[in-house]
Amino acid sequence: MLTTTAIKVLEPGELDDALAVLDRDPVANAFVAARVQIAGLDPWRLGGEMWGWYVDGRLESLCYAGANLVPVCATSEAIRGFAERARRQGRRCSSIVGPAESTGALWSLLEPYWGPAREIRAHQPLMVTTAPSAEIAPDPYVRRIRKNEMDLIMPACVAMFTEEVGISPMAGDGGLLYQARVAELVGAGRSFARIENGKVIFKAEIGAATQRACQIQGVWVDPAYRGKGLSETGMAAVLRYALSDVAPVVSLYVNDFNTAARASYRRVGFEEVGAFMSVLF
Repeated sequence: MLTTTAIKVLEPGELDDALAVLDRDPVANAFVAARVQIAGLDPWRLGGEMWGWYVDGRLESLCYAGANLVPVCATSEAIRGFAERARRQGRRCSSIVGPAESTGALWSLLEPYWGPAREIRAHQPLMVTTAPSAEIAPDPYVRRIRKNEMDLIMPACVAMFTEEVGISPMAGDGGLLYQARVAELVGAGRSFARIENGKVIFKAEIGAATQRACQIQGVWVDPAYRGKGLSETGMAAVLRYALSDVAPVVSLYVNDFNTAARASYRRVGFEEVGAFMSVLF
């Protein structure tokens, strides 16, 4: 009996099927799952299309195609299908990101058409914890950023993004989309910082968040304060908030060449459980 396969854009009525796929790996899929839980599958609200790979009429794999191209629980056959659809459509994303194996396979098929990339980060350890380490005391001065403190937190966010990604988030649209995302996290109570003399010296956010898992992002220490342990005590404080207020599992991913950060996160209680990959354009 022949197996039939198909690829198409999911419709809003297929939300439960999409969530079932995302729930297979709530940690790795937290970014996409969080968007879908908030926005559903309507492309306008979701900020992109959700492509589905079907085998004998059953939804097996997903690919979020928005500002990022993100394969989700993608089989090798699904990756080929997603790559062909992306190739025909043309590049609309600023990055491809996701689990290293599937992202690498997807990029290998798209590189002849979309390459060269501005930067490839082929191995970004995915780190997870369900409990903080008893060895690092949380910084008592790390707190939630208030809605009226956007002007205070934005310079630190821009500095972090520019340092991490290599380009300023204020380019293109003048930073409107980036400011909106920062404001969204502040409004949701998921932006944290230590502030001294009116200046942010440590900051981090709880980005993607579902009931099952959340992801810490945007960790940054003012260069003048680095080497003093603020990243460890600050992360311990954000982790405490995340576990108590957001989800029972907390994750992050980090560049493999950032050995100092990886060591700090391990001391705070994180363990490496896999790897992501990012292709930046």
